[in-house]
Amino acid sequence: MTGMPEQTTALEGGSNATPSGGVASTAGSRAPAATKQRILDTAENLFMEHGFEATSLRSITAAAAVNLAAVNYHFGSKEELFQSVLTRRLDPMNHARLALLTRLEAQAAPRPLSCEKILTALFVPALNLARDPERGGKNFLRLLGRAYADPAPFIRQFLSMQYAQMIARFKAAFARALPNLPRKELSWRLHFIMGALSYTLAGTDALKLIAELNPHETDNDEILLRRLAPFLLAGLKAPLPDLSEASRELDNELSRRN
Repeated sequence: MTGMPEQTTALEGGSNATPSGGVASTAGSRAPAATKQRILDTAENLFMEHGFEATSLRSITAAAAVNLAAVNYHFGSKEELFQSVLTRRLDPMNHARLALLTRLEAQAAPRPLSCEKILTALFVPALNLARDPERGGKNFLRLLGRAYADPAPFIRQFLSMQYAQMIARFKAAFARALPNLPRKELSWRLHFIMGALSYTLAGTDALKLIAELNPHETDNDEILLRRLAPFLLAGLKAPLPDLSEASRELDNELSRRN
């Protein structure tokens, strides 16, 4: 299909389309790749602002100045478009995380990498993305935060698959750093780490807090991570919880409320 520029260009629609189905010369100069990029950029912004469910394909096509056939041609459906929006940013970030983790492990060998260094491999690529508008910047991280909170089952399944390799590598690194921590407990703590990291980088509440406490540092991601890292490290290294006692306290509290 890449050998059919006339068809792809006609799918852009907009005011450049002629009544006979042809297109004006200005539209004919647009490459299919540029149309696809424009759809992705527009969808990323709208999904970030309104979430997946509240963003319609109609609103995306209107803002991107293309017709519905263009979205179907390049992506197929709204679900596939959403996945494409995520993968173009997530894949490079996760590859960078794995590459940095591998390098730090090689430097530390034969000793296990410390939890602090493992968190560095997790944080730095996210910071680099946040500071680079060409790769989505903070808007994409806010979109990622929305995606984590979205109830749509396909989004949860997609994110689980997209993060599977990266999480497995980091889990193995943390397991070597914390050999006495049961694997099931480590899985829970990694789940909480990813949730805290995504919320912190994606949300605006933390930036408002920084603005209140440090008016001259309203957009400093390093401050966020410097405060978040000790919190996560303390959680990773905390003693094992007495779940039986916690369950009894929860049962007692529920009984009192009922």
